[in-house]
Amino acid sequence: MVSGGADSTALLVLAATSSLDIDDGRGLARIARERLHVLHVNHGLRGLDAEEDEEFVRDLSGRYGIPCTIRRIDAAEIAARGDGNVENAGRIARYEEASRLANELSAALGTPRSAARILTAHTADDRAETFFMNAIRGTGAAGLSSIPRRRNRIVRPLLDRTHDELCDLLRMRGIVWREDATNADTRYLRAFVRHEVMPVARERNPRVVQSLATTCDILSDEDAYLTAVASRALRDLTRRRGDGLVVLDAARLGATEVAIARRVVREAVLSLCPEARLEARHVAGVLAAVAAGEGSLTVPLGVDVRVEHALLSIRARSADPRVIASWLEVPGRLELPGGRGLEARVLRAPRATDVPAYARSHALEWSGESVLLDAVAAGVDPARGGRLWVDAPRAGELLCPLGMHGQSKKLSDLLGETHMSRADRALVPVVHASPTGPVLWVAGVRADERARCVPQTEWLLELTLVSGA
Repeated sequence: MVSGGADSTALLVLAATSSLDIDDGRGLARIARERLHVLHVNHGLRGLDAEEDEEFVRDLSGRYGIPCTIRRIDAAEIAARGDGNVENAGRIARYEEASRLANELSAALGTPRSAARILTAHTADDRAETFFMNAIRGTGAAGLSSIPRRRNRIVRPLLDRTHDELCDLLRMRGIVWREDATNADTRYLRAFVRHEVMPVARERNPRVVQSLATTCDILSDEDAYLTAVASRALRDLTRRRGDGLVVLDAARLGATEVAIARRVVREAVLSLCPEARLEARHVAGVLAAVAAGEGSLTVPLGVDVRVEHALLSIRARSADPRVIASWLEVPGRLELPGGRGLEARVLRAPRATDVPAYARSHALEWSGESVLLDAVAAGVDPARGGRLWVDAPRAGELLCPLGMHGQSKKLSDLLGETHMSRADRALVPVVHASPTGPVLWVAGVRADERARCVPQTEWLLELTLVSGA
């Protein structure tokens, strides 16, 4: 990835003429010329200067006989659709273009995508600046470990070199480079750190860049260990996961060591929205709601976080609005998409009545839109009520449909027999005894055999699917 600045120009020159460690198992070695390809991304922000940068990179690539691809984006327009941060929008778009090109080249050459490497020209100075930038914003060990040497296919072979060293290398070879005027604009955080913070830090410690590089390496190793621990904890705490939605056990999360709990929250949010720029205050806000046992907040990129009934629900803005995942109080009503509702109440079974026959008549009268179940079998206390978990159909879920005498059946097969479209199936509320408990009623379709009314039933659980009207 070559912008035309000193660092990326030096990266191109070194890749073409010298040895680099690109973390492909060969250590410090020459890169075969046929493996090299230059990508330059024009952000559409600097008019004629950007056009000249583009031409410079194309000419320099040609000088070394390396193919060059130019991609043009509108970083300002991309930022306007997001959080308004042009710098961040440009960074994300650059990496997206690099990944896309790497995949295209891998396909054209018939090589595995994992064998590709995306090289960036980040230096020890960039690492030190990023350390301070993240500290200013507010972050944890992951942010303070700054720029990693490698993340998946992205490799930074110049991370141990300083900007001044690379400039000296280019001068010795008689190679000029382009200067981006925005690098001096201290309205941007990186420029502020580079021109205002770093000079002051160097006055105290002339080797501050090298010192911070060592600190970042230590933090990176410790961060990798804690990340692995947090990943295991996240798997244990997850109660529900779907498109754009993660539901965690809030009570157990609240009892988890805070160092791990912070990482669990961060990983859960980023699993839904990898581009979210989470800061320490966002994670602290989520954990505060967990500690309080209730609350809601919105974190970057519109991710909605809610704590209620001992569950932490994290929903991405892009999540399918048809997905349902919530408690239904008994007695009570749960609002559903499309203006519908799901109501629940407990009734005493009529005396001297054939209760199973009474329940069948009720279902016929309501055309399957309401059902009577045995309240006790459904886990509802007749005197104090309770609550039930309502969710969308889950892949691989099983139930024992009423009338099949205890035989199990896949929920997907049951819904398939209704001849509903796939879109309509996703709208069917499924009532469970708890988030991990058995199915009680596939609303409007079939009840579960295990909660059916029997002659001895004294208390009835009535569940009714009602329209918005």
